[in-house]
Amino acid sequence: MRIFVAIELEKEIKENLSAFIQEMDSGNRNIRWVKRQGMHLTLKFLGETSEEKIAEVKSVLEVAASEHPSFELILKGTGTFPPEARTPRIIWIGIEENAALRAIHTRIENDLHKIRFPKEQRKFHPHLSLGRVKGPGNLGPVIQTLGQNRKTGFGRMIVGKITLFQSILKPTGAEYAILSEHNLQ
Repeated sequence: MRIFVAIELEKEIKENLSAFIQEMDSGNRNIRWVKRQGMHLTLKFLGETSEEKIAEVKSVLEVAASEHPSFELILKGTGTFPPEARTPRIIWIGIEENAALRAIHTRIENDLHKIRFPKEQRKFHPHLSLGRVKGPGNLGPVIQTLGQNRKTGFGRMIVGKITLFQSILKPTGAEYAILSEHNLQ
């Protein structure tokens, strides 16, 4: 099974983000927008994992979550990867700097490394991917809208749990199934 650890977003935030996508989407076929059900904040992508290993992952997440308090997550700003590119690969919404989010991410990263999952080599840059750019055509209006919203707030929520998801790849895009939820303190 292809799995990852993430924070599920509240319905209101997903609605805000969906409205923002609609504002940017002018039928541009060069961008594959994230569907509402696929909106989440990924903490750790684990990839193909056996059933036995998934049981270990669930145990690690249960302990990590039980030792961390709930915290506020604030979605603010827009950007792209690579930054300032004329033809970006990813369009994203930012997450305001948050020590509690960094702490739970670091804990999960370290604890999963102990059960032989490799550590991510890139620095953790919390964001929500909104779209994946497939080609360079007609991105001007999207880039302009992103620029106008670099400091815009898109919602806030209290994070009370972390979720282990299965990612099911389909021709129409990935679909996600919840494998387990782990409550924070």
